[in-house]
Amino acid sequence: MNAQELQTKTPDQLREDLVALKKEAFNLRFQQATGQLENTARMRVVRRDVARVKTVLNHKAAEAAAK
Repeated sequence: MNAQELQTKTPDQLREDLVALKKEAFNLRFQQATGQLENTARMRVVRRDVARVKTVLNHKAAEAAAK
């Protein structure tokens, strides 16, 4: 997921993506705690995707407030 893809989405779609990513991050943390996590790099990718979605949401909110 890159920032350009996220720019085209509506804030509602971004919030849905954020919820899904947070659920995935929770599941990955749970797998890591139980020793079942095989792809540890996925945690980093999900964490960064969450940050990207939050950043785009904040930019959209700032643009809306400026108008």
